[in-house]
Amino acid sequence: MLKQADSYEAMTSGFSWNLPERFNIGEAISTAWARRAPDQVALIEHMDDGPARHTTCAQLDAMANRIANLLVSSGIGPGDRVALLLPQCRETAAAHAAIYKLGAIALPLAMLFGVEALQYRLQNSGARALLMSHASRDNVAEVRPSLAALEHILCIDGTLEFAPHLHDACRPMPDVFEARDTSLDDPCLMIYTSGTTGPPKGALHAHRVLLGHLPGVQFAHEFMPQPGDLMWTPSDWAWAGGLLNVLLPALYFGVPVLAYRFRKFDPVFAWDLLAQYGVRNIFVPPTALKLMRASTPKDVERLNLRTMFSGGEAVGQALQEWGEQSLGLRINEVYGQTECNLVLESCNLLGVWKSGAIGKPVPGHTVAIVDDQGRPLPDGEAGNIAVQRPDPVMFLEYWGKPEATSDKFAGDWLLTGDQGYRDAEGYFHFVGRDDDVITSSGYRIGPGEIEDCLSRHPAVKLAAAVGVPDPVRTEIVKAFIVLNPGYEPSPELEQDIRAHVRNRLSAHEYPRAFEFRDELPLTTTGKVIRRLLRDETSSQ
Repeated sequence: MLKQADSYEAMTSGFSWNLPERFNIGEAISTAWARRAPDQVALIEHMDDGPARHTTCAQLDAMANRIANLLVSSGIGPGDRVALLLPQCRETAAAHAAIYKLGAIALPLAMLFGVEALQYRLQNSGARALLMSHASRDNVAEVRPSLAALEHILCIDGTLEFAPHLHDACRPMPDVFEARDTSLDDPCLMIYTSGTTGPPKGALHAHRVLLGHLPGVQFAHEFMPQPGDLMWTPSDWAWAGGLLNVLLPALYFGVPVLAYRFRKFDPVFAWDLLAQYGVRNIFVPPTALKLMRASTPKDVERLNLRTMFSGGEAVGQALQEWGEQSLGLRINEVYGQTECNLVLESCNLLGVWKSGAIGKPVPGHTVAIVDDQGRPLPDGEAGNIAVQRPDPVMFLEYWGKPEATSDKFAGDWLLTGDQGYRDAEGYFHFVGRDDDVITSSGYRIGPGEIEDCLSRHPAVKLAAAVGVPDPVRTEIVKAFIVLNPGYEPSPELEQDIRAHVRNRLSAHEYPRAFEFRDELPLTTTGKVIRRLLRDETSSQ
């Protein structure tokens, strides 16, 4: 926990980690508040078909305990992976608490995942149980036969032919559960993150990950919690941004969370939500902020915003100016990644804010610019943005990939894969990625998964996916394709290939631009040189 200070220097010099030896996230976000303030509201769900649904701390804990007892009665135990394919709702929050309490590992999955994305993650993780909603029925039905380890499926909003209703199954279960006595380093959460080559990797985190996030949340939200604070994000709680920046820290601090699942992000409706519920604190990725900027309401005085922060991609000067001029707020930019999140930030209240810069290291984290061997570089020189271990917010390992885990480090420095520099005032600046990961609408997209999906289309002989600049999404996915004999480029074929990726992989990963070619640039070992394609595109 950060102690309020008058300056950044006073805060950092007076900060030290004071972590307990034993800690359980489920106990901290659920049971502790059910005992301390049982009638306090933990979640507010905006409902399209009726009044908002409020869930108190006691109600959330009772639901979590019933889910935990149900999972244990089904044979789920410590270390087992339990997948959550759920929207923003009370069942999602309760399921997370339940999984942590029993010592299992939560595997959040985004609602927008298609069959191939789901199948890979469920199969690679060896998930034994899955909690889902009716919206994912068709996709789960398609992948289920191939998942030998998946023994239990539960549906939160009805009974399916392969999944009983979660609430029916929980009804006879006790509403008390004693959380497992877990250590800081016991694994509890795995989020898959995309990389340059190969399929996504499961970043495995321990119970300490929540404690490691707290200074960053407090710094960006200017000493949260404050009286009246209420948090909201449009980000799916399956992503690190929605789960670790918002849901879990808010529950830990006893700050209510507004929940709503957009089928498609609607910036006008987002403004209405903020005004209707008096939201005080928001985390919104830059792409969504750009859409909200285009529809800024004239009556901004109806808003009750205290703090807003953004990250996942560069915020940019235009958004910063809009925040100040239209909303009267400076957007606190944050930086991190699934493996090691919220390590660089701005905090306007403390004067840590500079146009064009990310910010400075959050108290408790050591961040530097290093070369490829992990040697710190002087101010002004570009290099790898790196975080020093040990650090409580840092991941344990990539699931089943010891070599990839080792390659993530240069000595004791975790290499983020981003290039940047530090200026003479100590501010960090983002320069660009040193790999081929595509950043689109706040999502990190690995080209390998897209290319694999493209290659499964009967017309595609060879494919490469790169990110190209886009004024709204930061980047969009562009596909370079060599066709098989018998196929000719056409708008109809382009649309068919686009639909193939969208339906089988994910709605945020499908190519929005295409270029058909006779050949692609290859290395001597037959790998596509994406850098050349990127360079060609950027020079056009």
